[in-house]
Amino acid sequence: MNQKRTFGTILTVLGIVGIIWGAYAFLMGGDGGVVGKYTSAVPFVVGLIFFFAGINLVKTTKDEA
Repeated sequence: MNQKRTFGTILTVLGIVGIIWGAYAFLMGGDGGVVGKYTSAVPFVVGLIFFFAGINLVKTTKDEA
C-alpha cells in the first residue's frame, strides 16, 4: 500500500469538502454565528491548498510494484 498516494487522496477529499463548505458559507452570508461572510474565505482557501497539494502528491508519486 502506497502511503503517499493514500495521504494525497485524503488531502484531496478534505480539500473538496473545504471548498464546498467555504463556498456554501459565503453564499449563505455566513454559517450561523460561527463563520461570517468574509471569514468564510478561510476554509475556502485552506480547501484549495489541500486540494492542489493532494492532487500534486497523487500525480507525482510513482507506482512501485
